[in-house]
Amino acid sequence: MSADQIDSQTIHLSTEEEQLVFASRVAGVAAKGLVIFLNGDLGTGKTTFVRGFLRALNYEGVVKSPTYTLVEPYDLTDFSVYHFDLYRLADPEEIEYAGGRDYFDGETISLIEWPEKAQGFLPDPDLVMSLEYADSGRNIEVSAGTERGKKVMLALFPD
Repeated sequence: MSADQIDSQTIHLSTEEEQLVFASRVAGVAAKGLVIFLNGDLGTGKTTFVRGFLRALNYEGVVKSPTYTLVEPYDLTDFSVYHFDLYRLADPEEIEYAGGRDYFDGETISLIEWPEKAQGFLPDPDLVMSLEYADSGRNIEVSAGTERGKKVMLALFPD
């Protein structure tokens, strides 16, 4: 399958462990500059995804949702990962006041929960992960928003 043939893929994950493993697969093919939007209702596993992603990059500390701080930085050996939780954002311009554009310098990876709260102030996502409850577990629809995102999807879903 070529990169221009992949637009989206939906997978079912039955357990939290499967969700962590999938997130580690995404981390394994992620590169600096990647922007991932995490969509889904409360409790669908957005922060669980971030935890699995960071564990795969050898981060050993606590991974918590930055609901009140808006962003939690994770400084790794070669680059940083920024985990945004914009749920409590009252005005999209708050992301600008918090130095939002500085986070998207092409040298970091950004994982953004509730991106719709800052519409117009965020870069286009390379990937959009839409998580939803399923009968048992979660469904995750992965969509590519850029050419870089299509390349990541091709690495994730080669067949």
